[in-house]
Amino acid sequence: MHLSRFPRVFLAHLPTPLERLDRLSDELGGPEIWIKRDDCTGLSTGGNKTRKLEFLMAEAQAENADYVITQGATQSNHCRQTSAFAAKLGMGCHLLLENRTGYDDGNYQDNGNVLLDHLHGATTERHPGGADMHAEMEKVADQMRADGKKVYVIPGGGSNPTGALGYVNCAFELLSQANDRALTIDHIVHATGSAGTQAGLVVGLQAMNANIPLLGIGVRAAKEAQEASVFNLAVNTAEKLGCPGVVKREDVVANTDYVGEGYGMPAESTLEAISMFAQLESILLDPVYSGKGAAGLIDLVRKGHFKKGERLVFLHTGGSAALFGYTRSFA
Repeated sequence: MHLSRFPRVFLAHLPTPLERLDRLSDELGGPEIWIKRDDCTGLSTGGNKTRKLEFLMAEAQAENADYVITQGATQSNHCRQTSAFAAKLGMGCHLLLENRTGYDDGNYQDNGNVLLDHLHGATTERHPGGADMHAEMEKVADQMRADGKKVYVIPGGGSNPTGALGYVNCAFELLSQANDRALTIDHIVHATGSAGTQAGLVVGLQAMNANIPLLGIGVRAAKEAQEASVFNLAVNTAEKLGCPGVVKREDVVANTDYVGEGYGMPAESTLEAISMFAQLESILLDPVYSGKGAAGLIDLVRKGHFKKGERLVFLHTGGSAALFGYTRSFA
């Protein structure tokens, strides 16, 4: 697969570090735990969406767009990173923010990622939880086009075949780093939500015949729905790359036991994971994605799912800016 065939804006800080977590590994007494620091991708505190946006924003430029529109939850990392990309490239940006949690305190509504959205110059509009956000986006896009703007619409999470290319590339990058260190990876674990990160990773890993099991820890949907969403996107991404059939249904695995009360609502296990990573490794997780992914990792190590002597990589999807909208959870 030749990713340079696809338009790309090279703004991410790559490769991101691959580090061993000695204190966390010792604390849990199970496998040797490593972390892939995709919280260090750059642009407005970084995160996994930066890799996707390199390809998405290049596609927008190729279509001569002067405005981008996207949507997400109130404390959306994707919206924050999209607004940062748009500012860097001199494009307008409009964000539709959905209150999926029902939280109405000012800190959640206006701090964290929302503050950064506005600092980057994005305009925002608010929608209640449960709205058809794709339809709402299309309404706004149609109005802007009627007003003469050249609009490029980015799906929530940047999760379509174009965005997933960023995580095909991440799979290549991670294996290259492991090979350079003679590091055998037995498992990869990460948070999975809008599906693009897991879909891209599984396509890249399967295309290279890496033989590394990939586990997505779900943050919103039920297991069956999450796996179906990832698999469908992986199939379309593989077709875009010219390697149809490389991903089988059994390659896509999600565990949704750590969602808690719902999307964006940190469970006790989420808060414990955030505290452990902060106090043992000085690494900041977020309450929506990486915190729940880490909670799943910690619990599965404790249960013996991952064995002593194995090497496990946790892919950190970023999002620490959202912490500042969640002071209510840490009170």
